[in-house]
Amino acid sequence: MGGARKPMLELAGEPLLRHTLRPFLPFPEIVQVIVALPSETAASPPLWLTELDPRIRVVAGGAERGDSVRNALAATDASIDVVLVHDAARPLVRGAVIERAILAAAAGRSVIAAVRPADTIQQVDSTGAIVATPERDTLRAAQTPQAFPRAVLVEAYARAAAEGVAATDDAALVARCGVRVEVIEGDVENLKVTTPTDLVLAEVLLARRA
Repeated sequence: MGGARKPMLELAGEPLLRHTLRPFLPFPEIVQVIVALPSETAASPPLWLTELDPRIRVVAGGAERGDSVRNALAATDASIDVVLVHDAARPLVRGAVIERAILAAAAGRSVIAAVRPADTIQQVDSTGAIVATPERDTLRAAQTPQAFPRAVLVEAYARAAAEGVAATDDAALVARCGVRVEVIEGDVENLKVTTPTDLVLAEVLLARRA
C-alpha cells in the first residue's frame, strides 16, 4: 500500500477500520473492543473511532503484531471469559463468523476462522522447485477472528515472553502450550486488505452487500 496505514485507508467513503469494527458492535456479549494503534495515533485517536461505540478503547500497539495483541490483551478486563483477535485489515467479516467464534470459545474451545483453499497449494524448496503437493482436503486458509478462553491466551503470551518466543500468530502460541486449536467455518469474502487490488475488491463486495 505504499507505506499507508491500511486501517486508515478510505473504503466506500469511510475509514477501513470503521468497517472492520462495525460487525462486532451488534453483539451484546462483546463488552470491550480494544483497538491497538501506532503510539502516536493512540495518543490522540480520531473522533470517528472513539465516538463510534462506548465499548471501544484505544491502546498503543507495538513493533510487531504480537506486541500489539499483547498490549490489547493487557487492557482487557480480568472478568472477561473470552477474547477474539481480529485483523484490522479484514473489513468484510460477517456476523455469522463472529457468532461461531464467540460460541466456540465460550464453550472452552480455542478456534480460528478458516476456509478451504480454492487453488492447489505447492510446497517448494529454496530454489523454487516443487517438492510436495499437499492434499487440499488437509489444508485451510487461516482468517480471523481467532477466539480463545481469555485465560488460555493470557497463559500462552506469558509463556512466550518467558521463553523468548516471537508472537507471530496467536493460535500457534496457544498450540505451543498443548492446547487443541480447531478451525471453524470462515467466509471466502472475509479477505485481508493487503494490496490496492484488495481494496478495490472490498469496495465491490461492500457495494454488493448494500
